[in-house]
Amino acid sequence: MSFNEIHSVFGDILKTPLRLAIAIHTNPDGDAIGSALALSNVLSQMGHTVKVLIPNMYPSFLSWMPGLDEACIFEKNAAETRKHLVEADLVFCLDFNAFKRAGSLSDDLKKVTAPIIMIDHHIEPEVETFKYLYSDLSVSSTAELVHRFITGIDKESLINEDVASCLYVGIMTDTGSFSFALKNPDTFRIVADLVQKGIDAERLHRYVYDTFTEDRLRLLGHSISNRMIVLETFKTAIISLSINDLNEFNYQIGDTEGLVNYPLSMEKINFSILITEKKDQIRLSFRSKGAFSVNDFARKHFDGGGHFNAAGGNSYIGLKETVARLLKIIPEYVDDLNYNY
Repeated sequence: MSFNEIHSVFGDILKTPLRLAIAIHTNPDGDAIGSALALSNVLSQMGHTVKVLIPNMYPSFLSWMPGLDEACIFEKNAAETRKHLVEADLVFCLDFNAFKRAGSLSDDLKKVTAPIIMIDHHIEPEVETFKYLYSDLSVSSTAELVHRFITGIDKESLINEDVASCLYVGIMTDTGSFSFALKNPDTFRIVADLVQKGIDAERLHRYVYDTFTEDRLRLLGHSISNRMIVLETFKTAIISLSINDLNEFNYQIGDTEGLVNYPLSMEKINFSILITEKKDQIRLSFRSKGAFSVNDFARKHFDGGGHFNAAGGNSYIGLKETVARLLKIIPEYVDDLNYNY
């Protein structure tokens, strides 16, 4: 279906009050949460019963977002989360395009019998998984797509200051404070519209980026000073953090947010990798600038994926073993990584 066809279908579907569930991906970020809360607010204003479902806990720097306190977190209340999924007449999946990205929610999503609509901007969606696909790889964020969806069903008048704030946070965080993913001029038009709705953009930026604890700032310094290795021949930097590293600095969810981007501030680095040891797996974040596809790299080697220049993956061997594996793989990409950006 085209966007216009989906707007027409959902314009009709949403005329009748429904029970709606909005699911987002595990380890939720500003785009996932902002998109879900914005859509939930608008749908609630339309007379629907809506519940936002989150697989696991969100970062504390997003806890202020309007409506987040009413969301249902699977890892805290699995029974209630499942109840909302089972009872839903329609399920929205936001900011992910494969059930496995929903983490602890993935098995329950597979059992859903209600129609599911995906709204997302990631590469290679699992087309067969969803009844409706609202996908565009050229947009900055899922928040931008949610804005398009809201206006497409003629509900732009329901974008109040809370909705606008949530959408703005989604766009701001998924563009790194407007430093990448900005090839579509519509992004700037939408942001201008959100500012016209009355948001305080400077205040929102402070809420998200200026709320570091001392521990988080010291973890950042430790990561770069003591846990970063630079492979100049391959224009690559790797930061690896063990559970002991995280515990030393009283790690809280979200404390490593954005850390993977710091090595890219070096002129000689085109590829940055953050490896974080979790209780039952190793989590990898990949970032690049220019012509190197970290999406392809993550998909091929680490059961992951994402965007061309931003992706994630997993490893099921130890931290040291994962670093060793990377050191073996990266030389295969020497020609791909040696370019001037």
